[in-house]
Amino acid sequence: MTTMTKQEINFQLVERDSKVVLPENLVFGRNFTDHVFEMDYNAEEGGWINPTIKKFEDFKISPAAMALHYGQAIFEGLKAYKQDDGKIVIFRPEQNFGRLNRSSKRLCMPETDTDFLVEALKELVKVDQDWIPTKPGHSLYVRPVVFATDPFLGVRPGNTYKLFIMLSPVGPYYPEGFKPVPILVTDKYVRAVRKGIGDCKAAGNYAASLMAQREAKEEGYSQVLWLDAIEQKYIEEVGTMNIFIQFKDEVVTPNLTGSILPGITRLSVLEILRDWGYNVSERNVSIDEVVKSYEDGTLLELFGAGTAAVISSIGKLKYKDLVMKFSDTEAGELGKKLYKEITDIQYGRIEDRYNWLTYLD
Repeated sequence: MTTMTKQEINFQLVERDSKVVLPENLVFGRNFTDHVFEMDYNAEEGGWINPTIKKFEDFKISPAAMALHYGQAIFEGLKAYKQDDGKIVIFRPEQNFGRLNRSSKRLCMPETDTDFLVEALKELVKVDQDWIPTKPGHSLYVRPVVFATDPFLGVRPGNTYKLFIMLSPVGPYYPEGFKPVPILVTDKYVRAVRKGIGDCKAAGNYAASLMAQREAKEEGYSQVLWLDAIEQKYIEEVGTMNIFIQFKDEVVTPNLTGSILPGITRLSVLEILRDWGYNVSERNVSIDEVVKSYEDGTLLELFGAGTAAVISSIGKLKYKDLVMKFSDTEAGELGKKLYKEITDIQYGRIEDRYNWLTYLD
């Protein structure tokens, strides 16, 4: 792993002709800032080289780039915020870059110096800080990506890679606001299998989810809840978030079996719930247990946790012919409480007692 310092970053900044004016209605993932951070990896040159903050523009890559043919591509997602007092913070970047390294290791890709990436991200956000929206529920989405660039046709790990970080000002993930979302449980497809790469943030995992997601949308559901690939019995995760289930005297999230992405928001929710004194479990939970608890009245609430939406209350869950209804209009109490706690920390409205925030210098 190549160790760098932020002093080594090459700045190739562009000058704007006018002040940044953000769209009135920011659609998630549609708008991008002026600059990206990028660097390259070359095994023959000793590792990671040429860290640069430069103009956001198209890449030039070979049609034979190995990522296009053999799928060595991983990414992350995190956010930066402008707090109510004007300070700029990034939420738990060291966790995301640590997970990027775990994905890299599993896909035979080079790891990076996480401390350097945090510093590089701080510099990038500082350069494009005028793009950070200040409306309630808005933020700057951060997307780091690594992919293989070797112009070679042959199944082997690449020898050259590109890492880049792009920024996108975003509004709420669900434009309708913090309202319950309908979720469809699928047993028609599987997303990932244990001992595979389901616990990595690999691009191919998302490609594998698209057909089920499309069919769920056609039925009027926002996302898919996946079951395990072997028995089609145990709950795993929702398309863009981990899931939590509040029973009468226990809050459960599926344990990390190797086919579930270890979410940073998931980790944050677990820490908060334990701090609040909830009986929290990470264990296998079957869809049959969820159905039984719904029918006997001991299932109180379902919600998802992920970077994009933070917390998503689930108002309806369909499994086979059974539709489990909670509320079409009101988010669950625990989900609302967690959403407020996490966003209050992110926007600086309450103390960051967990030391989750990285401040720009």
